[in-house]
Amino acid sequence: MRLTLRYGRNGLDVTLPDRNVAHVLHLNPLPPLLHPRQAVMEGLRQPIGAPPLAELAHGRRDAAIVISDLTRPVPNALILPPILETLAEAGLPPERVLLLVATGLHRGNTPDELAEMLGPEIMASGVRIENHAARDAGSHLDLGRSPRGIPVQVDRRYVEADLKVLTGLIEPHLMAGYSGGRKAICPGLCGVETVLAWHSPPMLDPPEACAGNLWCNPVHEEALAIADLAGGADFIVNVVLDEARQVTGVFCGDMREAHLAGMEQAERQAKVVVPEAVDIVVTTSAGYPLDLTFYQGVKGMLAALPILKPGGTLIIAQENAEGIGGPEFTELILGEPDLEHFMARAFRGEVCVIDQWQLQEMQKVTCRARVLNVSTGLPAEVQRDLFVEPFPTVEAAVTEALTHHGPDAQIAVIPEGPYVLACLPDDLVGRQTVREMVEG
Repeated sequence: MRLTLRYGRNGLDVTLPDRNVAHVLHLNPLPPLLHPRQAVMEGLRQPIGAPPLAELAHGRRDAAIVISDLTRPVPNALILPPILETLAEAGLPPERVLLLVATGLHRGNTPDELAEMLGPEIMASGVRIENHAARDAGSHLDLGRSPRGIPVQVDRRYVEADLKVLTGLIEPHLMAGYSGGRKAICPGLCGVETVLAWHSPPMLDPPEACAGNLWCNPVHEEALAIADLAGGADFIVNVVLDEARQVTGVFCGDMREAHLAGMEQAERQAKVVVPEAVDIVVTTSAGYPLDLTFYQGVKGMLAALPILKPGGTLIIAQENAEGIGGPEFTELILGEPDLEHFMARAFRGEVCVIDQWQLQEMQKVTCRARVLNVSTGLPAEVQRDLFVEPFPTVEAAVTEALTHHGPDAQIAVIPEGPYVLACLPDDLVGRQTVREMVEG
């Protein structure tokens, strides 16, 4: 069987043994919108659970529009021009509008990256474009504490903006259930203390803190509460994309209601139920831009776990053209010889550092599966220090896995990696719909 996996910008062609491949999991095909820009305009005029954007913008002093950073393939060139046009017609010209990049704890995007993310029309529009800086304490406002006691520090440029607009992409998220909506604020615009506490071991430990689940998920609940403390949003514009990165839905309006409608669409598209777990999963980190770093690749690993037997083999292909990740994560993972020992210290409160949450997520993987890694961006000797076994090709990794599990072992392939919400019929995600989780 010949398949193309999402890998870097151009994909990776692989050949796998037909007799062993039990499932190839793709996003469920939903029709792409024929006129997506028109759909955005209609969403601005007839939103879900909120007045039209033009009505909200009338008489406002200024506006902050929050956008995702380079790690998310949001079609900004499609959704931002109609928003700016609507604001200008309502009396908010571009010079009174800030595009605020919700970097969370990621590095700020460079001018070249912003140009790639936004396109020439936005770059020439006259709007200010600024990165969030989580480590700059002076750029945040202290808004008290969340229901679980998390200190809430949010970018003052957003909190003080007269009109608050969130944009983004809705897809399964490894901790918060789904991305989009409130996540643009938390962690996107939060200070380092907030992000650290929101990603703390007790927050991520419950099984409910996983992709596709919103029921009793503390990560989702706290993100929503922190967003509310920051003033929520006057309006959101979120999209759902298919495998070809075409828009299959535009969801505008209230931060809760429009986001719920978008999550339902993402669920219809991403949720794939497998009847029983398999011995081997071949997956990816979803290609560029998500597989730029190994840090992001942990998402692809976690997405495979629900359908992998305990003790199974997880094979992931990720380019990692920018290496391991940010300096904190790189130093942390290279300096830690034992993930279980590290997490025991973290739960005792002996360590609390930036990016430790990704080690916690990594430990969830390695305690259940062996990870075989295919990456052209990282030397093999470096990969061995990342708690994975390096292999030159996916085919070589599959051969080794079949030797380990036997010639009749079953393989599931997830070419899109974490964009697919793989689950079993009776697990947290398989037995409930998004609406049942939110309303039940």
